[in-house]
Amino acid sequence: MTNSSPPVHHHGDQHGDQHGHQHGPAQDAELAQMFELPWWQERYGAPEAVWSGRPNSRLVEHAGPLAPGSALDVGCGEGADAVWLAERGWTVTAVDFSQAGIDRARAHAESVGAEVAACITWLREDIRVWAPPRASFDLVTSQFMQQPTIVRRPLFARLAEAVRPGGTLLVVGHHPLDIDTGLRTPANVEAMQDAMYTADQVAADLDPQIWHVQVAEAAGRDVPGPEGDPIRAHDAVLRARRSA
Repeated sequence: MTNSSPPVHHHGDQHGDQHGHQHGPAQDAELAQMFELPWWQERYGAPEAVWSGRPNSRLVEHAGPLAPGSALDVGCGEGADAVWLAERGWTVTAVDFSQAGIDRARAHAESVGAEVAACITWLREDIRVWAPPRASFDLVTSQFMQQPTIVRRPLFARLAEAVRPGGTLLVVGHHPLDIDTGLRTPANVEAMQDAMYTADQVAADLDPQIWHVQVAEAAGRDVPGPEGDPIRAHDAVLRARRSA
């Protein structure tokens, strides 16, 4: 499922923020590869875990108060978010384009317990083109799935359509403010800037007759910088409730 589209970036908050890339031909080549399936297959197939195993903090903050129901976790990576939801009584559909990532996520769930593992359905799909079933989930969550605008807007539209009436859409991503911090500044800065977005940009594509935007903000948090000193990162956080 390789594709020439720019960034597909999984889980970048406390799972392990990645610091800026240096300029140069080798780094340009690496940037082009790191957003494609073979790169992630190799990375998730390595002996060491890529992420921390903890759920994303924005998911915990915003989904924690919700009553459990059916959830769609898009770009599930190694499964920490899906497991956290299942532990709290959610029935979860978790989607990623890397089979190696899904295998690792499934093993994580099984290590937590059979009851938790039974609550999660794992799907291997390329979310750049995959369409989830419409009006089927009480919660649809996308955590740090960075896409170029031309891919992101139709993707988020499909995710919004998957939320049933009364359900919640939760989208979290790297905010453009982070370009100035040096945290996420690759050689191809223009491509990365296009892959970042604000919560207001996401909210602007939601029909106000259907959606009540509950949160649209740039939420700050401190992360270790390249030299070990704390740097203020910003997450674009959109939480909206579907009314119809």
